[in-house]
Amino acid sequence: MRAAKRKTEVRQEQIAQSALTLIARHGFHRLSIAALAREVGVVPSAIYRHYQGKEEVLDAVLELVSQRLLENVEAARRETANALERLHALLMRHVALVQNGVPIPRVVFSEEIFTGHRKRRQRVHQIFQQYLGRVAGMIQEGQRAGAIRSEFSPVTLSVMFLGLVQPSAILWLMSEGEFDFPQHVQNAWQVYCRMIQTKN
Repeated sequence: MRAAKRKTEVRQEQIAQSALTLIARHGFHRLSIAALAREVGVVPSAIYRHYQGKEEVLDAVLELVSQRLLENVEAARRETANALERLHALLMRHVALVQNGVPIPRVVFSEEIFTGHRKRRQRVHQIFQQYLGRVAGMIQEGQRAGAIRSEFSPVTLSVMFLGLVQPSAILWLMSEGEFDFPQHVQNAWQVYCRMIQTKN
């Protein structure tokens, strides 16, 4: 029974990931159960065995985005104990996440998510609050260790941290890859790092 449940969970995640891939490639307007079935390599009825329809798939996409963001936090934590290095590692993982098919701005600001779907909009807010809370926690740890200036609010610094990547990710998506997204984030990080680090 447990093996069957695990197989179902794996298939559900595969479908959600395929939906995210389609959204990254074509936007929400091209996402349909038929297109999703082609992407996964199954017949449409196989999708309906795991999700009742497109709306449930969209909810699963949001959960996948949340999972990927939080996995990045834990991966950055394992990478190093240094607070500034952790933040930089997390930032670059966020960049890689967007580049590798998790178009967070496109998901967050889409009509399907943002317009007329209050519960879904609230879920997006919760996802980002949770992520920013983890970032603020990293910053607080750095402040206690004396690596990050203590006069700044961890919450403010966490929102500024997100601002290092989101606007440039939007420009990258709008320019269809012409805007140098990773380089801009690296440049912005240098300014941010100089601002928040303690003077040794």
